[in-house]
Amino acid sequence: MLFDDTYLTIKTTTEGVFRDRGSKFLAFAYPIISDAEIKEIVARLKAEHPKANHHCWAMRLGTDRSVFRINDDGEPSGTAGKPILNVLLSRDVTNLLIVVVRYFGGTLLGVPGLINAYKQAAIDVLNNATIIEKTVQDVYSLQFNHEQMNDVMRLIKEHNLNILSQQFDTVCTLQIGIRKTKVNEVLGRLEKLQSLKIDYSKTI
Repeated sequence: MLFDDTYLTIKTTTEGVFRDRGSKFLAFAYPIISDAEIKEIVARLKAEHPKANHHCWAMRLGTDRSVFRINDDGEPSGTAGKPILNVLLSRDVTNLLIVVVRYFGGTLLGVPGLINAYKQAAIDVLNNATIIEKTVQDVYSLQFNHEQMNDVMRLIKEHNLNILSQQFDTVCTLQIGIRKTKVNEVLGRLEKLQSLKIDYSKTI
């Protein structure tokens, strides 16, 4: 299989809701780029919804969609995090966290009812979201002398590269994103520039 250098995620934070027999399931979807963000998001939702009974979530990370985690937060095992994750899998979205906040309505829904409720809440929040396609990019840091600026900038323009950060001093530093499928070609061109330092940083 050829490496697919695009992936689907959501544009901005979105909300959804599902109700069943008095229980209310509020769903929140967040675009994320690392699992370090999860703790803060969940803590914030717990502070905003202190009377809620459960804050269950599933996340999927990585441009190859390989990293995922689920949390049932006290619901019977497999009734909350997994149904949310299954929605992420079926929609083929990644770099995404969905948290479903449940207010118990007094009537037990049973295992099938819970699975359905968490699934429907996740479906609703994704239906409300703007799904966008992003390109997988390798991030590199470039360091070069001021007089090389024109050569470097010309190459960046020619290949339509993404400048993520820049610092111009006696030594110039640029952080650029290169589309995965173009990495070898672009690095080949960059390496021809004298005394240019290139360091791989990460993939986004």
